[in-house]
Amino acid sequence: MKIINIGVLAHVDAGKTTLTESLLYNSGAITELGSVDKGTTRTDNTLLERQRGITIQTGITSFQWENTKVNIIDTPGHMDFLAEVYRSLSVLDGAILLISAKDGVQAQTRILFHALRKMGIPTIFFINKIDQNGIDLSTVYQDIKEKLSAEIVIKQKVELYPNMCVTNFTESEQWDTVIEGNDDLLEKYMSGKSLEALELEQEESIRFQNCSLFPLYHGSAKVI
Repeated sequence: MKIINIGVLAHVDAGKTTLTESLLYNSGAITELGSVDKGTTRTDNTLLERQRGITIQTGITSFQWENTKVNIIDTPGHMDFLAEVYRSLSVLDGAILLISAKDGVQAQTRILFHALRKMGIPTIFFINKIDQNGIDLSTVYQDIKEKLSAEIVIKQKVELYPNMCVTNFTESEQWDTVIEGNDDLLEKYMSGKSLEALELEQEESIRFQNCSLFPLYHGSAKVI
């Protein structure tokens, strides 16, 4: 069986532990979602973590997806525990970097992203808490492009929540970043030739693996 290690990283209160619970639940590894507020999550194990509702020590849990065992490493979000996060990076095959839709890219988000880039860890962006009032996803996208990387590929259309502003992307816009990063694909596109979905997906996968492109998803970890 193949084993992969995925880290979940973010600034404090972005929803890392809640996302971890949702991944476990949707994979069938657990039958009931734990709650950070109630102290019933699988990765916040110490009494202090449960009392304060924060992750202090790196928590590890896992689920099976088809023929792959996925180990999820839930890391602390507070700046005081960055050393604990750094110790986890060496074992990661990939990472999910959460960004709160309400707070946007924070100083710690940038620190974590720099560390992931430096260590060559393929990274997915996940914009969390889009169900909160007054969220403008277009502003969050721009924040990510300016402070983290412009090389993002938005992988899904968003289901609109009340009082949320977003301009949904088209399928062609999804591939713009992929095409622009490859001279051969760009030349083919500019000459009017059609591009096969398979070659676009292969290019996306290659650039994701070498950390020059970052898939972006969004949602609410509480309702995934």
